[in-house]
Amino acid sequence: MPNNTLLEVKDLKMYFENKKGFLGKKIEYVKAVDGVSFKIQKGETIGLVGESGCGKSTTGYSIMRLYKPTAGEIIFDGKDIAQLSAAEVWPYRKRMQMIFQDPYASLNPRMTVSDIIGEPLDIYHLYEGKERQERIYELLNTVGLGKDHASRYPHEFSGGQRQRVGIARALAVNPDFVVCDEPISALDVSIQAQVVNMLEDLQASLGLTYLFIAHDLSMVRHISQKVGVMYLGSLVEFAETEELYEQTLHPYTKALMSAVPELDPAISKTKKPVMLQGDVPSPIDTPVGCKFASRCPYATKRCHEERPIFRNVGNEHYVACHLVE
Repeated sequence: MPNNTLLEVKDLKMYFENKKGFLGKKIEYVKAVDGVSFKIQKGETIGLVGESGCGKSTTGYSIMRLYKPTAGEIIFDGKDIAQLSAAEVWPYRKRMQMIFQDPYASLNPRMTVSDIIGEPLDIYHLYEGKERQERIYELLNTVGLGKDHASRYPHEFSGGQRQRVGIARALAVNPDFVVCDEPISALDVSIQAQVVNMLEDLQASLGLTYLFIAHDLSMVRHISQKVGVMYLGSLVEFAETEELYEQTLHPYTKALMSAVPELDPAISKTKKPVMLQGDVPSPIDTPVGCKFASRCPYATKRCHEERPIFRNVGNEHYVACHLVE
């Protein structure tokens, strides 16, 4: 069988220095991403969920090589790009693009929409003159905007329209892989479904592969074929979407699922949310055992003393928990 894997992440780590002590000589490390591994097949969408600060976005930035990883492998289309220099990774940037969380902060307020979308075309010398302008109009049309929007500035648009401009910019160089870093979290609820449906249509027509980072578990279930759950820099559960949502195994994932609003009143009345106690441990001084043990209502002595292995428990369902057989 041919290898259909576009991206494989192996034991990815991203540590940031945190200098403390006299004259800053004592160096500690914030373990933002601490040993993450997964694969993405061509044309697939992988969802990545978890609490704020769990390392989801940092994982995406590291894969995009906006950060140079501390350790691990990022194998993109057969080539490990994790430790390549900026010059060596340059050819791969055209094939990997990103949609940012805040559509206003990610767009230059001094540039028109035409200049914003055209900038990647200029960087890679893809189009010139009339062809360049036609390509910009084509991209605007692809994301549901018109030619008259090309001469406007970001502040003249709504949040949903600005995000469409950001998506058009990401598509300008015909990428294979797109990291969607919470692309709908800053938008009105009424606009979120429109943007997600557009991303699905673009994936179908252009053959795109997505890493979809989000807080909204309902939306992740809708768009993703597989879902990974992160806690304190590590994956605690990973499975095909329906398998994960119907056969949730890790206590942390169960707590996240219980927080999703239930639309059926009959189910909502009987549904009891799982209330987690305590605070998330420090990413500088992570626990010896399971990172979730201090908040887990089922933790045993072993959980506090031994780090669980992230393993396949059947049907390609991966979980890191001593309590799961």
